[in-house]
Amino acid sequence: MGAPVVQHASAHALLAACEERGLSLATAESLTGGMLVARLVDVPGASRVVQGGACTYSFEAKASLLGLDLADLREGGAVRGEVARAMARGARRVYGADLTIATTGVAGPGSDEYGNPEGLAFVAVSGPDREIVREVRLRGTRSEIRAGVVDFAIALAIEALTSENGEASRL
Repeated sequence: MGAPVVQHASAHALLAACEERGLSLATAESLTGGMLVARLVDVPGASRVVQGGACTYSFEAKASLLGLDLADLREGGAVRGEVARAMARGARRVYGADLTIATTGVAGPGSDEYGNPEGLAFVAVSGPDREIVREVRLRGTRSEIRAGVVDFAIALAIEALTSENGEASRL
């Protein structure tokens, strides 16, 4: 796998970091289909931080719920960093959340119709002062890839909340 394996306890850490900073959190998911927000709300007390999650699997859902350009999605597909960023921004608007996490990619089996290989994903974290978009490439079964992207997304959000030296970031 191309991403570090993160323990489920990291969802606790992410929610604790958000609560400590007074930040609300929401998700916009394609590849992970609601797994990310489900992982977050498995944590007792998640309602103090989590606003909600948009499962926008189709192009039409991404356009109608998150405000992405449908023609652009049809032309270039959804497996792109700029799509992950737009999904995260759309979720911030929809939920009024301080911090959002978005996932898009190809779980397989095989490539998508745009030639993106199985295991390619993009994760975006958007906050009021900072955005991070990362590409991740994973191997495994469809379920393993999706679970790996959830782990990666949570780790990226934690990274976004802390600077290199562990000090609180401006996010």
